Amino acid sequence: MQDFRETILNFYRDHGRSLPWRDTDNHYHIFVSEIMLQQTGVERVLGKYLRFLTEFPDFGALARASQKRILSEWQGLGYNRRCIHLREGARKICSEFSGKLPESEKLLLSLPGVGRATSRALLAFCFNRPVVFLETNIRQVFIHFFFQESGRVSDTEMLPLVAKTLDRNNPREWYYALMDYGTMLKRSIGNLVRKSAGYRQPAPFEGSMRQVRGIILKTLLSSPGLTPDRISSITGIDTGRIKEALDRLTQEGFLENNGLFYSLCG
Repeated sequence: MQDFRETILNFYRDHGRSLPWRDTDNHYHIFVSEIMLQQTGVERVLGKYLRFLTEFPDFGALARASQKRILSEWQGLGYNRRCIHLREGARKICSEFSGKLPESEKLLLSLPGVGRATSRALLAFCFNRPVVFLETNIRQVFIHFFFQESGRVSDTEMLPLVAKTLDRNNPREWYYALMDYGTMLKRSIGNLVRKSAGYRQPAPFEGSMRQVRGIILKTLLSSPGLTPDRISSITGIDTGRIKEALDRLTQEGFLENNGLFYSLCG
């Protein structure tokens, strides 16, 4: 275990990444980064993160912003539901927690879009709490060092090792080190997370309903108040698929429909 920890920390000292959400103690900045990094790579987030903070510098500014404005700044990150979660979370933090990120896992889990892994990442990175959690790059590390000869590896098998090796004095830096080592492993030897019992092959994006939804939102951002037929004409997507996506987006609170035209909700 000691050799393992020294290997990870030595790599981090030599090759650790300087990322804007690491070089801060601002809880709001870290909160935004954790939501952005859900299902989205670091490079794409870097292209949006600082501008987003400029437009919405704190929980209050984000809570007051229109959904349309936030969605406009979010374009390019995908999984657009997360930007709604961000605003809803900011509103809850302002109304129930006096504008401060709560320090308990139970309260963090009450925020929209915050699951167990994100709540514990926030505890580690905002408050330097010695909590135990897994994410993709951390799984990569533990599979590489401890489960090379195994078949499918469950989180239940990995979590005790994460707990045993955790630096309880500085968990924030330790998790950053693990993530950077995991990123290096993926680039050098491939995606070991495929051996994780919870791994699911990502569905192709091209031609997916997720792509259709994104195209519709982008279209309505630039041209509000369109009929399904007009959206189909602009995008070249079959009207039936457009209508299916419009129904879902309306149900989820992205769009409003006056009976004929669709527009983004405020």
